[in-house]
Amino acid sequence: MEPYLDESHLELQAAVRRFGLEKVAPVARELDETGSFPWRNVKEMGDRGWFGVPWPRELSGMGLDYLSYIVVVEELARHDASHAITVSAHTTLGTSPIVHFGTDEQRERFVPLLASGQVLGGFGLTEPGAGSDAAGTATRAERWTDGYAITGSKIFITNGGVGEIFVITARTSAGEGHGGISSFVVCKPTADPEGAARVGVGHRPELPYSDGVAAGACEDKLGWRASDTRELHLRDVRVGSGQLLGEEGLGFANFMRTLDAGRIGVAALSLGIAQGALDVALAYTVRRRQFGRPIWDRQEIRFGLAEVAAQVQGARHLTYHAAWLKDRGRPFGKEAAMAKLTSAALAASATRRAVQCLGGAGYTSDYPVERMMRDAKACEIGEGTPEIQKLVISRHLLEEMQA
Repeated sequence: MEPYLDESHLELQAAVRRFGLEKVAPVARELDETGSFPWRNVKEMGDRGWFGVPWPRELSGMGLDYLSYIVVVEELARHDASHAITVSAHTTLGTSPIVHFGTDEQRERFVPLLASGQVLGGFGLTEPGAGSDAAGTATRAERWTDGYAITGSKIFITNGGVGEIFVITARTSAGEGHGGISSFVVCKPTADPEGAARVGVGHRPELPYSDGVAAGACEDKLGWRASDTRELHLRDVRVGSGQLLGEEGLGFANFMRTLDAGRIGVAALSLGIAQGALDVALAYTVRRRQFGRPIWDRQEIRFGLAEVAAQVQGARHLTYHAAWLKDRGRPFGKEAAMAKLTSAALAASATRRAVQCLGGAGYTSDYPVERMMRDAKACEIGEGTPEIQKLVISRHLLEEMQA
């Protein structure tokens, strides 16, 4: 993928690819069927530094660029989207707001634990009445003597149960719209202390846990079943003023910037699913024989998979280019939305094509493409639906035209 990947990117890609084949692929089916969180692999990914790829070394990160992080997410998703979204949501949603908008004290307090994978993080934005309409936040943060009292709820929070550090949004001033929304760091103990204790990561008792933060039951989902997704209940949660993230009232602007970067991560995850489905379909169609010859010999099979391969390469260029722009400090919001829109749609179509190529076998759990097809649907919902991506892109187009 010239000109994007240099030798360091390729070395990291090869390392994650080996891990995916040796550690993720063998357990992905069982984790999906049982809805179990992959604590053991989380520990190993943390030991390798993959929860802090783009963060500075002085904050316990790997000190690499954003494209390196994208490569990690893509390679994990080739075998299991749940592993990939655990890393992606933790990095771009749970950690990046603290890195980019936090004070020096906040960064030093929270980021090393997150970047090293000692604890997991998440992002509390979506609410029962505020999904695509993120400005509809109803969670409130009212001032009290030493800080704020936060009350509300957040839904569909990745790492919501297993995580301990969360960036959440709440309204700090009356009225509607985005002007009165602020961001906070809140902490709670993991909802799975036994799982964390078994592997030695996931819980740090020195964190400033707040009473009133509680995770709901783990969601029973169509896909991403080994990813921990829950509601976060916030009942009169008292936090000090030192846990306000950024300036009061700028939470909306900050999380919109966070979502721009997060969309590149979901694009990479979608791309990995599409590539993984293509890998399985190629191997199967070359080996499977019908009417006395491999089904790969049938033109409709070859041409269909050739089309998927071309689309994967195109989506990869879009995704890597968005990361390349971000790494160079250039505007990337439009490109991130384009990458996410294209790659998520590709994940859905590529997995359907793979299931069709495998026929009845593809419809069973004997092959991973049925799981990939279920996982692909979440890519079209998370980090903004296709309609929201088109809205973002169209706004950029209008601004460019007017300029």
